[in-house]
Amino acid sequence: MAKDAQETYPGSDPVGDMAREGKRLNRSFSRLAVLGVVLVIGGVVGLVYTGLATLTSMLLFGWLLLIGGVVGLLQAIQSRGTSYFWLAVVVAALNIAAGVVVIRHPEGSAEALTMFAALLFLTGGLFRLVGSVVVRGPQFGWTLLQGAFGLLLGLLVLFDWPESSRYVLGVFFSLALLFDGLGLIAIGVGGRRIVSMVTPAMPAMPERSEPPAQEPSEPPEPGPSESAHDQSNN
Repeated sequence: MAKDAQETYPGSDPVGDMAREGKRLNRSFSRLAVLGVVLVIGGVVGLVYTGLATLTSMLLFGWLLLIGGVVGLLQAIQSRGTSYFWLAVVVAALNIAAGVVVIRHPEGSAEALTMFAALLFLTGGLFRLVGSVVVRGPQFGWTLLQGAFGLLLGLLVLFDWPESSRYVLGVFFSLALLFDGLGLIAIGVGGRRIVSMVTPAMPAMPERSEPPAQEPSEPPEPGPSESAHDQSNN
């Protein structure tokens, strides 16, 4: 009865189900690792060709703004009659306009964003420096180092502007791809190791062995006692 129930319901085998789920997870983690390798290759290529990476990042940024604006406008149209309808329309229109400008003028947009990034580095580094000196908390040295690094980076980008706009955004974009790819590779490889540790191997089905063919047996020869008994009968 138990054998018939197991053949009728194949999913009732917990070891087999766990092994199949482990294989599926291994495939998913392998895809993550492959995607991480692709991102790492893209990041390395971007670090070599920073100008191309800057142009690519600006075009990607422009298309993201444009697509996000169109999606936001469609959602605003669906929610007409609500209190935030006009706010959603204005935000979507600004995203669409910004996306069109970035796509049509990627070099000028890169210069503007580089200037904005330099100002962010300057203000962030200055606030960290002042805050670390005033507060003097347990992370005083680390916060002071971060502030000095941000201030120095902002000054370097600002003093070389607008020439710095040709490589700054490309370097940031390539580094983001590189570190994201390394993270995905680590997740994929580590996930495969964990799955292989906790998932049992699929048990092999035992082969059905046929019993050896039996040769026809000959009648046994009569022993001495049987021969004496037959003679006495005669």
